[in-house]
Amino acid sequence: MDSLLNLLLALPALLVGVVIHEYSHGRVAELMGDPTARRAGRLTFNPLPHLDPFGSVILPLLLILMGSPILFAAAKPVPVNPHNFKRGRRDFFWVGLAGPASNLTVALAAGLITSAVWTIAPIWLLEIGVYFVKINCILAIFNLIPIPPLDGSRLVEAYLPDRLLQGYMSIEPFGIFIIFGLIFFFNTQFWLILSPVLKFLTNLFMPGVMS
Repeated sequence: MDSLLNLLLALPALLVGVVIHEYSHGRVAELMGDPTARRAGRLTFNPLPHLDPFGSVILPLLLILMGSPILFAAAKPVPVNPHNFKRGRRDFFWVGLAGPASNLTVALAAGLITSAVWTIAPIWLLEIGVYFVKINCILAIFNLIPIPPLDGSRLVEAYLPDRLLQGYMSIEPFGIFIIFGLIFFFNTQFWLILSPVLKFLTNLFMPGVMS
């Protein structure tokens, strides 16, 4: 019952986090000259075009049922064509950064609101606010890992020398398996690395609330 309740309380943060994340990628790509995301119908806050059955539903449910300290979800990646960028793959830096930056912005806004109503709001609403902060921080941190196809790899790709680029991007077809391996087989170790960063950000975004 507790796992189901946690999922219900976390669901709004998961949905908002992944939708805003993907929307931001597409919107910044359009600003850089690439209209692919708009043409694909992905520049929308409607969650349905963004959701992926495994990454958006099954994965977070499995993590909760496993008792994982990490709650993570993923949406379908927004299609991007770097050939349309004004500055070529250099613009990949800003497109890649847009997703994590949007999650940190949501976390900051949620943290300020939660802190402001901490003494008067019902417990269930405060818990949703805390989930908004923590989940969006996790989405930002996790996506900055430089493993293709995570956003961190796009930041690296933007400035990696051509002689190294092909070899680096050749691991992208296997990247999703590496990522799931980190989550499922090295959950505890990964949490030990993630926890201090997450604690710093939650304390920063919710001053006086998180210990």
